[in-house]
Amino acid sequence: MKKPPIVGAQACCALFGGTLKCAPAMALLFAVAIWAAPADDIQQLLAGQSAAWNRGDLDGFMQGYWKSDRLRFASGGKITSGWQTTLERYKKSYPDKAAMGTLTFSELDITLLAPDAAIAFGRWELAREKDQPWGLFTLTLRRTADGWRIVHDHTSSGSP
Repeated sequence: MKKPPIVGAQACCALFGGTLKCAPAMALLFAVAIWAAPADDIQQLLAGQSAAWNRGDLDGFMQGYWKSDRLRFASGGKITSGWQTTLERYKKSYPDKAAMGTLTFSELDITLLAPDAAIAFGRWELAREKDQPWGLFTLTLRRTADGWRIVHDHTSSGSP
């Protein structure tokens, strides 16, 4: 009978002769697995937001935000509180696909603060017919029952 392949912790212990010497390497493998997955999930969340925006789907874009009255969005010197109010602000500022343009996120830097909390920093750019506004953002994210969600968004605009 063929033995199953050795993977993960088994491979680590096999390399170190099954002794306690493998414990630090096993802990490192475990830590990498725990901390890498949330960053990937957050990148997917932001990619989904960008895709929804580029379809002209503000409701879809807003699915990345925490659906709570305690959501906070700060931009242009104004603070907006609440998911519904933030959606209404987006709809007023971006009434049609031409105003929305094509959104690109770049220079993403995601820092996991705890298993259920993270900060994401990055650059946003809109490609529109008449201009190409851009800026920076810092997002505070929490892992909720619905997955990772933005709970605080501080977005700034760059100089033209």
